Amino acid sequence: MPEPRNGAGKDRQFVTALARGLEILRCFQAGDPALGNQDIAERTGLPKPTVSRLTHTLRELGYLTYSSRTGTYQLGPGVLALGYAMIASLEVREHVRPYLEELAGMANVTVALGTRDRLSVVYLDVCRGSQIITLSRNAGSRLPIATSAIGRAIMAALPEGERDYLLRALRERDPENHRKVEKGVRDACDEIAEHGFCTSFGDWLPDVNAVAAPLVSLDGEHLYGINAGGPSFIVSREVLMNELGPRLARIARDLSGPSLTHRSSGGK
Repeated sequence: MPEPRNGAGKDRQFVTALARGLEILRCFQAGDPALGNQDIAERTGLPKPTVSRLTHTLRELGYLTYSSRTGTYQLGPGVLALGYAMIASLEVREHVRPYLEELAGMANVTVALGTRDRLSVVYLDVCRGSQIITLSRNAGSRLPIATSAIGRAIMAALPEGERDYLLRALRERDPENHRKVEKGVRDACDEIAEHGFCTSFGDWLPDVNAVAAPLVSLDGEHLYGINAGGPSFIVSREVLMNELGPRLARIARDLSGPSLTHRSSGGK
């Protein structure tokens, strides 16, 4: 099932052909060596002839590269240029990074800044301590929004209506686990309200512990999350709850602008 998207339906300004081209770029994921038109058609749900025309166009524009030997495509340098331009333009990344570096070095954990992209969280920056064993995630990595600590922190800070919309989308995607997923998000809302941070102890990956806090841009327009964590045999629950969680909450509180929930409710 496709992830929730904005702008479709009866919006006369919405350009379907452009949206389809972007959907093709989005279907490439870390670890994919290359994709053929049939692979792309299966992932996007688009007809193969449509996919063929769009991949040809994206190749001509430099957003895809083509291997005549395998008949497959890979993301091209045009996508990389856009990604680096986006990262370089993020003021919040430069604003937050010194705090992430300090916390990562102090506690020997992995600390990251991320933002929501549909039903995932995308890392915008990652800082690591000096420990030998660490989480192999970098800027651009994706995490599930409902089971990772950083995703739960972001969902907890959303206006209730938007959070409920995402929970419905998650239920449609995975109806068998929706009760567990919804409980994790609701618990995170309670944790944020009480402590300023939320947790994920083995919920995303069995041997990973993490805490996270929501962070709002100074203009109040954008929502991010910051997290800290690592393998459970290195980073205990006690350290996360008693030391790292409160530090993350203070960082997020000190660096945040007005909350999105406050802004969306007209300040009530």
